[in-house]
Amino acid sequence: MDYAKWKLFIDAVERGSLSKVAAAHGTSQPHVSRLIGELEQMCGGRLFQRTGRGVVLTELGQRIAPKVRAWLASTEQLTNDIQTSSGTPIGTVRIGSLPSTAHPLVTTLYHELKGRYPLIQLMVREGQGAQLETWLEDGSVDLAILYRTSPTPKNGDTYLVETATYLVGAADDALTSQPTVPFSVLHNLPLVQFCRPSSWRNHLEQLGGEHGVSLNVVLEADSIILQTHIVASGGLYALLGPYAIAAASKTFRLQSSKVVSPTVNRFIALAMSRHGELTLACRTVMEVTREIARSGAGGRPAI
Repeated sequence: MDYAKWKLFIDAVERGSLSKVAAAHGTSQPHVSRLIGELEQMCGGRLFQRTGRGVVLTELGQRIAPKVRAWLASTEQLTNDIQTSSGTPIGTVRIGSLPSTAHPLVTTLYHELKGRYPLIQLMVREGQGAQLETWLEDGSVDLAILYRTSPTPKNGDTYLVETATYLVGAADDALTSQPTVPFSVLHNLPLVQFCRPSSWRNHLEQLGGEHGVSLNVVLEADSIILQTHIVASGGLYALLGPYAIAAASKTFRLQSSKVVSPTVNRFIALAMSRHGELTLACRTVMEVTREIARSGAGGRPAI
C-alpha cells in the first residue's frame, strides 16, 4: 500500500478533479493521472469515470473509498501516536454538523480544544441530516452532530440535548401568537420542509398518520435561511427547533409556538462513523462536546 498514491486518490474523490489535485500538490495533471492509473492497475479495474466536469467514482471506487479513508486515518493517527509518549491527544478530527448547531456549539468546541488540547485540529463540514448520514457511512467524517427522533440512542450515539419542535410563522401571525399550538393545527397547513430523503419528514408524516393530520408541503428546501426567509414573508410555515429559530431570528422577524398534543421532541446526537478506529483525539472531542452540552456553554436556547 502506497500512502502517497492513496492520499491522491482520496483527494481526487473530495475535489472531483484531477487538475485540482495536481494544483494542490504542486504537480501536473498527467502525473496525477499516471499515479491513479497505477492504482487502477493494481485494483484490477477503473476507480474513476472521467466526465466533462472532472471525475466521479466508479462502482469499484465507491466500494473501496471508505476502507481507504479509514486506512489513511489510522496511518496518520499511528504516526501521531508514535510521535507522542505523554498520552496527549493529537491529530485531525473530522466532524459534520447541522447548520443550526455549527454555532455556537461547534464554535465553543473549537475554542475549548484550542485552549486545552492545541494539538487536535478540527475539520468541520456542514450539512443536513441525510448528507451527514452519508458522510458517516462512507467515512468522510469521524463524528457528526445531528438530530435523532428515537428516544433511545442506537449504534453508539450519545444524546446531547433534547429539543422541542416549534411552528414558525411571520411576525404578528395569528396562528403562532400563542406560546403553544396543538399538532392538529398542522392539518393541510402550507408548510416548507426539508427535501427528501429526510428522517425528520418521515417522522412528522408518521405522527400525522397516527393523529389524522395531513401535512401539506408546498415547498422543499434544505436551507434553513431560505426556509425562514420565505416564512418571514408570510403565508407559509416551518417546523423547526430552537437552535435554528434563535439563529434565524437575528436576521428575520419571526414568531413561533411550541407544538403540543402531542409534543414533537427530537434529540441532538453525537454519532460516530462505523469506519476506522476511535482515536484518542476523537474520544477527547466527544468528551469535550458532552461537557459543553451538559454545561449549556454551547449557547442552548431555552426550550
